[in-house]
Amino acid sequence: MFKENNHIGALQYVTIVICFLMNMCDGMDVMVISYTSNAIGNEWSISAGNFGIAFSMGLFGMALGAMLLASKADIVGRKPMIVLCACWMGVGVFFTAFAKSLPQLIFFRFFSGIGIGSMLACTSTITAEYAPEKTKNFWVSMVMAGYPIGAVLSGIVATKLIAAYGWRYMYYFAGTATLLTVPIILFRLKESLAFLLNKQPKNALEKANKILVLLKLEPLNALPNKKIVDKKTGVFTLFSGTIKNATLLLWMAFLLCFAALYFLTSWIPKLASNAGLSPSLSIYAGIFFNLGAFIGIITQGYLSANFGLKKVICYFLISTAVLMALFVFFTGPVMTLILFCLIGFGIQGGFIGLYAVAARIYPTEIRSTGIGWAIGFGRLGAILGPFIGGLLISNSASLPFNFISFAIPVALAGVITLLINAPNIN
Repeated sequence: MFKENNHIGALQYVTIVICFLMNMCDGMDVMVISYTSNAIGNEWSISAGNFGIAFSMGLFGMALGAMLLASKADIVGRKPMIVLCACWMGVGVFFTAFAKSLPQLIFFRFFSGIGIGSMLACTSTITAEYAPEKTKNFWVSMVMAGYPIGAVLSGIVATKLIAAYGWRYMYYFAGTATLLTVPIILFRLKESLAFLLNKQPKNALEKANKILVLLKLEPLNALPNKKIVDKKTGVFTLFSGTIKNATLLLWMAFLLCFAALYFLTSWIPKLASNAGLSPSLSIYAGIFFNLGAFIGIITQGYLSANFGLKKVICYFLISTAVLMALFVFFTGPVMTLILFCLIGFGIQGGFIGLYAVAARIYPTEIRSTGIGWAIGFGRLGAILGPFIGGLLISNSASLPFNFISFAIPVALAGVITLLINAPNIN
């Protein structure tokens, strides 16, 4: 829609800000289990290996949400799904505070994960459809940067709230904060113009013209001819025509990145503690990791807009793999925190670039499905990463071994990304 117009106006900025805010909530709701893991484990006497099940079941819920729930945005619209996901996330996280056993915790994390998993796919989709073509990579990455910011801010809150009131209040806080965003979405977020013109739901012309006026573009007298879409629907459309190979490579890159990323995000406090950091500094390790991630995502978005998306992602991921392999050579609290910051910069910067890759591979009519299934398949790696990490930590595997084990998939993901070929990706 904006290929011939690189101007970005008030409506697009509002859309970007709301999507950024929702991804902040997403980051907070994902990381809350990591920030509370030590407190819950101590209270309930749960080993790292058993707690890994809670991490993995939450991620399994996220995988189902990304694959099955996010794809519905291609049918009912982007905005309704974002509203549903916000409600789902908020309710699930809030009621996690009432868990009294590991099985109950696992259930609430699985339930919350379904909403969390769908949110990222929906926000990246609507951002891609409102962003100008020339700067699409940057704006998709910018919106995804809300995730680490939410993780950082919730980590800062966690250091104070858990110590003063206990871990349950962290879930009260995160759930309430997420639910408070629902009115903002309802009253300020507009449906995707590309969705209205392609899918043409009821009153599509009227809704589209209201958006066109806000965009300072000429209203339409009639809807464009509706595209004739292959009868195959859902995930099967991702394996047809010229996008088949790109889909397979994208899924593999997501899988490998998710495995390493969620190993890190789930176990950062524990890994930092094993590296000799105090309990309070262990939580700050997560904050430094996500602060580095935010800077890395913005940097990647800028560089990819100027030097090519695939190349930048590849360089980011391979450099991160080298840093992870060299972890053993960094000693002392300051250097350890700096290293976590640099790893966050590289792995999140490169990983988030994959969302922009996915947004460019798939056309509007299957974009949420394409992004959702790539994320969902990738989260199978996210399920295995924390679980394997928990087993390694429980069996007293050395820190160098832990980091090298997950540096390998990061490097492979960088190489695979370079091999993805699609018309709109450089």
